Amino acid sequence: MATMSIVYIVIVAVVVILLLVVLAVIVQRRRAGQHRIEAAEIRHTAGEHAHVAGQREALADETAARARAVKAQADVKAAEAAGLAERAAAQRGQAVASRKAVNTEFGRADSIDPDVDS
Repeated sequence: MATMSIVYIVIVAVVVILLLVVLAVIVQRRRAGQHRIEAAEIRHTAGEHAHVAGQREALADETAARARAVKAQADVKAAEAAGLAERAAAQRGQAVASRKAVNTEFGRADSIDPDVDS
């Protein structure tokens, strides 16, 4: 009878161990399923964030393009301003020479005119 008791105890122990193994496998599969669901949700959210990031990148590219265009216009205007400044300097030189010639003519006229006291 003692041998039968040991056999029954071993059988019960083996059954308990098998039940624990089966339970551990079930729990592991359930956790894996939950992790798959959580990973899918994270991927979905990341996909939405990727779309927003893409829109922001497109906006940044567009703004950079506009900045380049405005800079190009500014460079054209700066070149135009430099050209106008050069032209103004040349005209200023001509005006000074012209004024000097006029003053010389007035001086000559004053030197010839008997009514002007020199």
